[in-house]
Amino acid sequence: MPENMTQVIVFTMVTAFIAALTYWQCRGKGPRSGATEGQQNKEMFLAGGELKWYFIAGSITLTNLSTDQLVGTNGNQMALLAWWEFAALVGLVLLAKVFLPVYYKYQCTTTTELLEKRYNNKHIRAVIGTLFFLSSALIFCPAVIYSGSLFMKTMFNVDIPLMYIAAAFATLGAMYAIFGGLRAVAVSDTYSGVLLLTMAVAVVFLALNAIDYDFSAIPAERLTFIGSDDSPIPWHTLLTGMIFIQAFYWGTNQVITQRAMAAPTLKEAQKGVFGAVAIRLLIVPAIVVIPGIVSFQLYGDIGDAAYGRIVGDLLPSWMSGIFAAAMAAAVLSTFNSNLNSAAALYVCDIHEPYIGHTKNVPKLSAGITAVLTVITLALVPVYAQAESIINLLQQLWGLFSMPILSIFIVGLVFRNVHANAGIIAVIFGVFWYGALSFEFSPIHAPFGLHYIHLMFITLVSCVSVALLINKLYYKQSAEFAWGSNDGLVQPAES
Repeated sequence: MPENMTQVIVFTMVTAFIAALTYWQCRGKGPRSGATEGQQNKEMFLAGGELKWYFIAGSITLTNLSTDQLVGTNGNQMALLAWWEFAALVGLVLLAKVFLPVYYKYQCTTTTELLEKRYNNKHIRAVIGTLFFLSSALIFCPAVIYSGSLFMKTMFNVDIPLMYIAAAFATLGAMYAIFGGLRAVAVSDTYSGVLLLTMAVAVVFLALNAIDYDFSAIPAERLTFIGSDDSPIPWHTLLTGMIFIQAFYWGTNQVITQRAMAAPTLKEAQKGVFGAVAIRLLIVPAIVVIPGIVSFQLYGDIGDAAYGRIVGDLLPSWMSGIFAAAMAAAVLSTFNSNLNSAAALYVCDIHEPYIGHTKNVPKLSAGITAVLTVITLALVPVYAQAESIINLLQQLWGLFSMPILSIFIVGLVFRNVHANAGIIAVIFGVFWYGALSFEFSPIHAPFGLHYIHLMFITLVSCVSVALLINKLYYKQSAEFAWGSNDGLVQPAES
């Protein structure tokens, strides 16, 4: 039997098996006939509040760990990029111990609902919800579809236009999001995650075996964890923007937190997050850097093509079919997760408050999913021009991440801050970070500062602007509220 045919058969069988397991787990569940809008929202976007901790851990892991991580991080072909994964541990702990208690206290469906309740203003929720929505539409959805398509094309060495593969991924992902909701996404994430992590660890050992566990031929700058000033992660950025990037991504980002908000109790949610911490600590750093480092010795500096090539060369055909199925599932789950979260933000933060309530949440969600899918495919050629997909993603995230995090910090740490002061600060932050970080700006990278430092500067600037506008224009004095009855209060267990 031809090698490619073996791969296709194994790929198809494994993919069908994961789909069957997901259907078996989710059968008979979904919005009930006659359900209220709130009940439909909870079922579509929070899995009915019934996710067990192991599905939360699996879904958080696989939503984050997709081809943009495996392809992009390995594409740098250096150990230094593992710092993104080590720093993520801090973000996950902040999610479990700081943010989740507040989300459960206020019974949030979206992270932005917390802002509405803290500021007592629906407009601030809509503004931040729109920014999250745009980040999924313009950044993460096209990035994961592009990187997944590139991986498949490289791994199987097929002469098929990249856009054909991207279209297949996007179409399947959209269908999954439309008919499955968060429950199906989280369940399939977990089953796919077990398979993906197992295969990724196997790739690590096969890669090490290919060089006889000898790193002596690899340049020292590819192996160091101390980043120089001109490296992707200078060591001093770990002391400034890095920690806040992680606080934003894991603590306020709807795509991640939505899974943790779907548990029956806070304790169950925290248990799931700490399960994700264990996976990330023990497995993830190795699988996102070691194959890339080894590929540098085997093939030279080949960038984002590194992971697909080393997997295609080292795995036997039957195993590569399994790995392809796991990677395809990872691509689809990350894409589905972004689609589901973006739909939740639109329905709950924009449509219901400003357009009106709907009797059919799944139908409205399906329409938004279709629009996002078209936008995703239109942007795939743009991401194909990127020199490094992972570095591009981190820089683009800066446009949204620090301004959004600032509004959460101000809302949680202070009271008596006018919502409009926060909104103005967020809008200021988007343009301020763009002016600091993009090369066409006349004030690009002042003093040669790294973009991670610029994120920290943007965060401090946004918080300062919000408090100054609140004081000078709205004539209100912000009051420190951390730990008070109006601040972070541990809710009673449900």
